[in-house]
Amino acid sequence: MWIDTHCHLDAGEFDADRDAVAAAAAAAGVTGIVLPAVAVSNFAAVRALAQRHDSCVYALGIHPLCTPGAAQSDLDVLRREVQASLADPRFVGIGEIGLDFFVPGLDAAHQTWIYTEQLKIAREFDLPVLLHVRKSQDQVAAQLRRAGVRQGIAHAFNGSVQQARGFVDQGLKLGFGGNLTFSRAKQIRRLALELPLDAIVLETDAPDIAPAWLSDDQFGEQHKARNTPAEVVGVARVLGELRGLDAAALAPAMWQNSVAALPRLAAFAATMFPSALPASASAPAETTGNLPVSS
Repeated sequence: MWIDTHCHLDAGEFDADRDAVAAAAAAAGVTGIVLPAVAVSNFAAVRALAQRHDSCVYALGIHPLCTPGAAQSDLDVLRREVQASLADPRFVGIGEIGLDFFVPGLDAAHQTWIYTEQLKIAREFDLPVLLHVRKSQDQVAAQLRRAGVRQGIAHAFNGSVQQARGFVDQGLKLGFGGNLTFSRAKQIRRLALELPLDAIVLETDAPDIAPAWLSDDQFGEQHKARNTPAEVVGVARVLGELRGLDAAALAPAMWQNSVAALPRLAAFAATMFPSALPASASAPAETTGNLPVSS
C-alpha cells in the first residue's frame, strides 16, 4: 500500500483518461493520492476529484507560479474555503504554496507576500503545508520558522544537507519523486540515503518530473514524458534499493511518515484503507541515517 503525497491529477494532461489513471494507480497499490490546488480557480476541481476517487485527498493553496494574478481577494477566498473544508475528511492541508526563484519574471516581493499570508492561514487553523521550494529553500524555511508552522512537506526537495536539516528540524518531511530515479542525481540520492527514514515521503508531482524509465533522456530531461501516480511504486523501489529495504518494510513507514506530515490523513486512512496504516505498525529497524532529527 503506497501513498503519493503530491500529484496534480486535475492537470490538463489527464483530461483524456483521468479516471483510468486513478484506477491504474489503485491497481498498482497506490491507496492514497494527495491533490494540491494551485489557484483559487482549481479549488473546486481538486475537491471534486477527491470526492470522486476513493484514494484521493486534497489541499488548498496558491502556487507561486500563480501569484502574478493573485490578490487579497484570493487570500480571502482561500481562508473561507479552508474554514468550510475543515469538516471534510478528505481535506488535509494548505498547498501547494511557497516560493519559486527559478522561473524568470516572477515578482519576488509579491510571491513572498502571498506565501507568508498563506502561512498565517495555516497557523490560524493549525494545518500542515505542502511547500514549493524551487531555488528558494532558505527563504521558504525562514518564513516557515517566522510563522511557526511545524508540519508539512517540502515537495520535490533538491537542497543541501544543511537545508534539509533545517526543514527536518522544523518538523517537516521531505518529498522525493522522479528525480531520485536518475543515477546522475547525486545530491538527491545522497539525501535519500543519509536522511533518517522518518524524514522522507514519496511523491510523483504527476504529470511532471517523470522517472528515469519514462524519460527519453537518461541525463535528466524528465519533463518530456507524462508522469502518473502509479509511478510512486517505482520511486519507492529505487529508495528501497538505495537504503537496502524491501517493500514490506518501506510501505508502512512511508504511510506513517505521510500521516505525521499531514495528520488529517490518519482519519482518512483508518476509514478508507485500514490495512494501509496498521494501528500497531512500527517503523523498520533501519530508520535513521547521518542527519539528526530534533525531538
